[in-house]
Amino acid sequence: MPDSLVERAWAWLHATFPERQVYIRSGGRIHFFSFGSTLQATCAGLTLIFLGWVAFASVNVIFKDRIIAAKDHRFQQMQGTYESRVADLQLSYDELNNALVSAEDRFKSTADELEAKQQGVARLLGQKGVADARLAGIGGSSVRSPALEPVGGGAPSAMRGGMADDSLGTDVVPLRAAPGFTVPSAPPASASSGSGASELSVMPQGVDPQPRTSGPTKASFLDGTVTWFARALFPSERPQPPLPLPQSPALRRIAAQTERVKQLGNSENRVLASLDRSIDARIGDVQSVFRRVGMTEQTLQRQERAGGVGGPVVSLASVRLRGVADSRFTAVYEDALAHSSLLDALSTELHHVPLTTPVHGAQFEFTSGFGPRVDPFTGRVAFHPGVDFAGPWGSTVAATAPGVVVWAGARGGYGNMVEIDHGYGFHTRYGHLSSILVSAGTRVEEGTPIGKMGSTGRSTGPHVHYEVWMADSVRDPGTFIEAGRNALE
Repeated sequence: MPDSLVERAWAWLHATFPERQVYIRSGGRIHFFSFGSTLQATCAGLTLIFLGWVAFASVNVIFKDRIIAAKDHRFQQMQGTYESRVADLQLSYDELNNALVSAEDRFKSTADELEAKQQGVARLLGQKGVADARLAGIGGSSVRSPALEPVGGGAPSAMRGGMADDSLGTDVVPLRAAPGFTVPSAPPASASSGSGASELSVMPQGVDPQPRTSGPTKASFLDGTVTWFARALFPSERPQPPLPLPQSPALRRIAAQTERVKQLGNSENRVLASLDRSIDARIGDVQSVFRRVGMTEQTLQRQERAGGVGGPVVSLASVRLRGVADSRFTAVYEDALAHSSLLDALSTELHHVPLTTPVHGAQFEFTSGFGPRVDPFTGRVAFHPGVDFAGPWGSTVAATAPGVVVWAGARGGYGNMVEIDHGYGFHTRYGHLSSILVSAGTRVEEGTPIGKMGSTGRSTGPHVHYEVWMADSVRDPGTFIEAGRNALE
């Protein structure tokens, strides 16, 4: 095969350039020169190379300025392309920076909302703890709420060691202040101002983006030809388009932490709902005590109106918690706050209800009850408006609830008597005292000594005659004492 190709090429060469002879006659003599096929082919090739070089040199000489201008234009286009790419990168970095700042703001907003929720829960826990502390010891019995039993013993409290009780299902960190309410027209404020700078790195502000590629211009036929020659003579590498930036790991971390804090905020909703149920249960317990002593809902409402209440009606839908955008949490918080206020009012009122006995100890004996009895002096059936407790002469008689002494002195058949106004329509009387330890106008607390047991007035022996008045009507003290003995059990 190679031999045949060589033979064919050799045959083509001889056919294209056959042997030629040049004759020269000079002085009657003839000379000739023979030119073979190889020599002719060599001369033809050299001639073509020379003509190509002449053409290349002519083009460079004639179109030198145009070629240089086309080359410069090409370089300018490349420079503009790379500047545009740099501007795109700078813009991408600016967008990433803005995304980081926005993600940080979302995280801070979510954290502030969680803080506001915890403040609200802590406030309600504190209010419930105050109400429980006020109810503690009423009637000589424990009034601790099972839902807020302190961990490891100790005084009842809504929180211990900065942590909420275990029955709520989560821990609540007490914060500095409780959030308040604001009308919707005001912009929502943060529950607390952030402290410390963010640990997220923020890129510095970049330069203004460079202009993108300029608009296309229409070139002439000669300019296009020269440009083609310039590209063919001076090839250049085409710039690559900018690569898309990968998603920032910082953004992923911030998004994950934001979602985690949001889930913690959702758990606060469950904590608050549990607390609201606990407060509502305590309200039912306190109201049951009132019902035991004969106070109805209508009586409580009349006493509340007597204190002076009122105001315009504002829908709860138009109220929101400062720093909290969660409508479900706000709705539960409003209910819990209303119930907490009601519990506080009821506990305050219950604190002024006489639910214990004026004397304590095994040396005292219940000798006469409330109602009809045979009078020890006349032997006839008469009404006894109180109860009697007999005991050693000079034993201490104490107030059964907080109040102000309105009578301290002798009063007919009562002998030496002390009367105390406990507020909310309650009065108590302590008769037959041997001596009185207080005077009218004295403010006393539950358990404050007010006199000594004796037998003054219409009495057959040392004892204390104890009466309870409610709304200007005498009531059975045994009902109050029994309610106090079983109060909030």
